Amino acid sequence: MVSELIERGHDVSILTGLPNYPEGKVFQSYIENPKFYSAYNGAQVIRVPMVSRGNNKIKLALNYFTFAISASIFGAWRLRGRRYDAIFTYEPSPITVGLPAVLLRALKNVPLVFWVLDLWPETLEAIGVVRHKVILFFIRKLVSFIYKRCDVILAQSKSFIPQIRKYAGDNTCIEYFPSWAEKFQQPVNRFSIENLGIKAKKFNIIFTGNIGEAQDFPSILAAAEILRDRSEVRWLIIGSGRMYGWLVDQIKSRNLEGCIFLFGQHPLEAMPLFFDQADALLVSLKDEPIFALTIPAKLQSYLSAGKPILGMLNGEGAKVIIDSGSGLSISSGDALGLANSVLKLLSMTSEERAEMGQKGIEFSIKEFNKEKLITALEVLLKRPKVKLDW
Repeated sequence: MVSELIERGHDVSILTGLPNYPEGKVFQSYIENPKFYSAYNGAQVIRVPMVSRGNNKIKLALNYFTFAISASIFGAWRLRGRRYDAIFTYEPSPITVGLPAVLLRALKNVPLVFWVLDLWPETLEAIGVVRHKVILFFIRKLVSFIYKRCDVILAQSKSFIPQIRKYAGDNTCIEYFPSWAEKFQQPVNRFSIENLGIKAKKFNIIFTGNIGEAQDFPSILAAAEILRDRSEVRWLIIGSGRMYGWLVDQIKSRNLEGCIFLFGQHPLEAMPLFFDQADALLVSLKDEPIFALTIPAKLQSYLSAGKPILGMLNGEGAKVIIDSGSGLSISSGDALGLANSVLKLLSMTSEERAEMGQKGIEFSIKEFNKEKLITALEVLLKRPKVKLDW
C-alpha cells in the first residue's frame, strides 16, 4: 500500500514500533544498523520504543500497550509541526494501535481511516487468549471508544460490517475493503528449488503464513495421519508463529517426518518458487463463529498464484473458494474431509487442476485487484465518508 501510494505521488510517513515479529525479539540486524530500517520505498519510518512480543501472554499484552503509549507520546512528539491530510491505521491486530491514531487525529485535526482486519475482542476469545468476562468487557469498551472516533472504518470482509457496527454505532461510515493479491516478482538468485529442498514428482500441498491457534493445525496433522501411507503426498509448511515449537514436537511424536516438512520463515520474494512447486495450496481456520466472518489474507495470494486451493474453513473464506471455482473447500475441523479432498485432487488430471488455478486468477483480477482498491482508498482519504460503488 505504501509503495503504491508513493508511486502515485503521495507523501507517506509510517509510525510503527521496533521490528520484532514473528520471532518475538528485536531483529539483530536492526540493533546493528537501525538506519537501514528508517525508510521504506521512499517513505520515512518513525519507530518508537516498546516491549517486544516475547513468547508468552504477559509480554504480548505489554507489547500491545507499550506501543500504544509510546506511539502516543514519542510518536506525537516526533510528528509535531508536520501537516497531514489524513491518518490511515492498519489493524491486523491489536486494536490498541487505534489509540495513538485517535490522539493524532485530534492533534492534527485530520480524518482517520481505520482498516479492520481482525475483530476484537471476538478473536481473542476464540483462540483462548482472553476469557475473563471483566477483561472482555473493558476491551469492548476500548473497541467502541476507538471505532466511534474514526471517520471511516474499512472492513476486510462484508461479514465484518455488522460486527463493527455493534461497537461503532449508526453514525460511523463503514465500507467493505478487502485485501488484494500481490503481484509476485521473480525471486532473487539466492533462492532455488534445490536449496529449498522441495522434491519434484510428489503431490505437494503447501501451507504458508502464521502457525498459530487460529489455523487449526491439529486437524491438519490428523489429515496427514490419515494419508500417511500415500507416499506421494507431502505437506510443506512455510512460515512461523507461536505454535511452531508445538508443531515440531507433534510431527516427531506422531511419526510424520516423512510427509510433513517445515521450511520456516521465508521472505515474500521466495514465495513464487514455493507456489510454483505446489500441486495445491492449503488454507485453514478453526471452527469458531468469528473465523467464519474472515477472508484469510493468504487467500488472495493463493488465488493469484494459479494453483488449486484446499480450504478447511467456514463462511466467507469458503465462499470465495466455492464461488471462484478455484479449488475444494470443506468445513473447519474436518480432517477426514481434508484427506478426501486431497485424494480427489490427486484423482484429477493436470488439466483439470490447471483449470481450477486459472479460475482463481480470473476471480482475483475481478474481486481483489490492487490498483482498483488503492484508487478507492485514494478517494476515501481525500473525501472521507464518500460511498464506494463496487
